[in-house]
Amino acid sequence: MARQTGGPLRADAQRNRDKILSAAVRVFAEEGLDAHLERIAKEAGVGSATLYRNFPTREILIEAAYRSELAKLCDSAPELLATMEPRDALRAWMGRFIDYATAKLGMAEALRALVASGVNPYAQSHEMMLSALDSLLSAGAGAGTVRSDITAADMFAALTGIALASGKPDQREQAERLLDLTLDGLSSGRR
Repeated sequence: MARQTGGPLRADAQRNRDKILSAAVRVFAEEGLDAHLERIAKEAGVGSATLYRNFPTREILIEAAYRSELAKLCDSAPELLATMEPRDALRAWMGRFIDYATAKLGMAEALRALVASGVNPYAQSHEMMLSALDSLLSAGAGAGTVRSDITAADMFAALTGIALASGKPDQREQAERLLDLTLDGLSSGRR
């Protein structure tokens, strides 16, 4: 993880960090491990010194970018449930899962290199996703719009299968149809 000294970052420093992480995901997805960090800084609208101050090595940046995408995905579950009906929140989260998987596929080379260096960016990711899915499925079951016999592990397996089969950007239309089909299969019959 990136080093942080003291307390929370100032708002402008946090914005710069977030912009760097978003740009890193895009650039690593496009160019793989050979992506120039200067391009990432430029895409983020910050100087190279700002990038290196936050992420002193390529490995730290790759790990932070991956973990940031994971956190965005998992943290969105309660936000979606607070603003949507449970079934709609689940469907929105499923779409975000495909976004996450697409970014992860694009960063596969960089993530493999990170694992080879001895860093496990995936530590706790499975548990975090299962927890997010469990909250969404439980809310749907409680509202009577989602079957109560489907576990978070079942749903994770289904979403992973869709992502593997249709997770490339040019396959998004197919992925959306498969997500809708999956959600229909989860229906308890009441909407």
